[in-house]
Amino acid sequence: MVIQTLDELLVYRKALAAAHAVSALIARPSFGRDSKLRDQLGASSSRVPAVIAEGFEQKSDRHFAHYLYIARGSAKETRTHLAIAEGRRHLDRTECEELCGRYDEIARMSTGLIHHLERENRKHRLLRNE
Repeated sequence: MVIQTLDELLVYRKALAAAHAVSALIARPSFGRDSKLRDQLGASSSRVPAVIAEGFEQKSDRHFAHYLYIARGSAKETRTHLAIAEGRRHLDRTECEELCGRYDEIARMSTGLIHHLERENRKHRLLRNE
């Protein structure tokens, strides 16, 4: 099955849902006292689906894979900010494990998709009319 739209891409949908969960987390009053961490966590979590979306529109598999490497790095960055937030008691261990697990899954899915794209290496991905 060839994915025709961004919304069909499971890793994108999972990244978007995880970013929404982080947005709800950083809206908590405790983050009001930790604005730098709140801003970093919000930025890195939002960057994951945004970079996947940007990469999806690239002309070749190699270009898309490049953006997925960036998204994977942002997923790991988000995971680190979540661990810091747990250490500062903005969330408990269970919440941190659940959210970190989501970002670990996104990173693994990105890696799998990168490997697929590198094998396929299509030069012109987007053949649909826009």
